[in-house]
Amino acid sequence: MAEKLSLRGSLGEFAGEWSGRNQLWMEPGTPVHTCEIAACLVLVARGACTAIRYCWEEGGRPQEGLLDVRNAAEIGAEDMVWVDSFHTGGQFMRFRGEADEAGRIAALGSYAAPEGPDWGWRIVIGSDGPDELHLLMYNIAPDGGVYPAVESRLLRRRA
Repeated sequence: MAEKLSLRGSLGEFAGEWSGRNQLWMEPGTPVHTCEIAACLVLVARGACTAIRYCWEEGGRPQEGLLDVRNAAEIGAEDMVWVDSFHTGGQFMRFRGEADEAGRIAALGSYAAPEGPDWGWRIVIGSDGPDELHLLMYNIAPDGGVYPAVESRLLRRRA
């Protein structure tokens, strides 16, 4: 296994076309939905951010999203902005950066639940090498329980 890479401040090095497998958990204890995913990473705002645009499907319906990640070595109050046709319903979700001992990019946001207190949503971007990228998303219940929601394992596409 390759050595883990520290991504904070260097996600732009992963610019290019990617494809792989996406897993989606609707609720804890339910079967996982697996499908193909395609992604494109591009530098924007003169390299200040990396935009991750991705496409996948759920129940035979195409879905897409955009994750904008701030390229900075330090953790910030707004390190990510995310919009997704399936998860956020086209609404922006903002995330504050979090420390991650493994050198991954991590950030935490929240969303309103239909009833009761808000839930958390954590996004973690990691890599096991220059041609591998993984995007992990977690639901965080008001009681502190953490549940996997999305796991995308991507490989760099070569021309």
